[in-house]
Amino acid sequence: MDAPGTALVVDHDKSRVLALAELVKGLGFEPVIHTTALGAREFLHSRPELDVILCEFDMEGLTWDATRRSVPELDHQIPIVLISDEARAESIMRALRWGASDFFVRPLDDIEALERSLERCRRQRQVRRELERSRKRLEAANTELRGTIKVLEQDQQAGRQVQMRMLPSTPMVLDDYVFSHTVIPSLYLSGDFTDYFTVGDRHVTFLMADVSGHGSSSAFATVLLKNLFARKRSDLLRKNDDAIYSPVAMLKQANLELMDLEVGKFATMVVGVVDTQENTLRYSVAGHLPQPVLVSHEGARYLRGEGSAVGIMADAHYEEHLIDLPDSFMLALFSDGILEILPPKNLIEKENYFIRVFEETADSPEELVTRLGLDRVETAPDDIAALFISKRD
Repeated sequence: MDAPGTALVVDHDKSRVLALAELVKGLGFEPVIHTTALGAREFLHSRPELDVILCEFDMEGLTWDATRRSVPELDHQIPIVLISDEARAESIMRALRWGASDFFVRPLDDIEALERSLERCRRQRQVRRELERSRKRLEAANTELRGTIKVLEQDQQAGRQVQMRMLPSTPMVLDDYVFSHTVIPSLYLSGDFTDYFTVGDRHVTFLMADVSGHGSSSAFATVLLKNLFARKRSDLLRKNDDAIYSPVAMLKQANLELMDLEVGKFATMVVGVVDTQENTLRYSVAGHLPQPVLVSHEGARYLRGEGSAVGIMADAHYEEHLIDLPDSFMLALFSDGILEILPPKNLIEKENYFIRVFEETADSPEELVTRLGLDRVETAPDDIAALFISKRD
């Protein structure tokens, strides 16, 4: 059974207000009686939990024009039923225009009609109360969500700072060789990563990795790759383990460690080793697009290579290529985010456009970055990482 409703009964005539209150009580409502307009108004200011107001239309001390302006200020939205001794059409129409829910004329002979009207008012108030509770729950949930988002943003920003510190110094100059990079994340954290570092007196190992997905989990995978290459560099000195010189060996190790991580992440990669004494490049490609581009006086060309992405299958196969580098060259590696901002629509046209940019702009990485529009990209649709290796004779 529904809980009894509450009705404010207002009439300056005490006998009438008591009789109406008794009638209302018999219809399942708890009456609250007021015999002055001022008292009723002060009562409403306390924001009571009312279901309906029953008020004398010709109430002493009550000006309905003023009430029409002041009642909405209380923001109660309580249904009002007006009662009068006369059934004047003008009065009824005016009451309805003021927002009254119903209008009754004494004597109140049709009790069933009054009961239906009061029940309708009670249901209306129940719906409004539920809507208000829902609104407050949503506001509380939104406040909590905003707080959670703020914490996540702070965490992402902190993680981004850590990730940026993981990147190598740019540029790194070794005699005639210059190594540089840029990373533009689509979110705070990036799944794209690049690194390069000296190994011994004459070699530089570098990598470009594009981890699947975005955000924290992809960034964690880049931390794993950074740690792997740092460990293998250290193992050369501590254990005489020369895997750091072999792009294929590093890709195989990265493949196993990503699979052991069991977070559903895989990465396309390019790993290379530059011999600065012999001016040679040993490299392997693991499903990476676009493939590395070598630019020299002879023009621009892709360095082809086959191999599946790391982190997908345990028995993945990778090829290793050894090439002599020109006396003067620029080698550029990009993550596939660069393809998202190129004008052509399909992949083949994008690759053709990409290589033409290199053929037309081969003087420096800075000019290439400008030509590709990377210096104007603030938020990319996908992470973009770029690694440049240059040598001038």
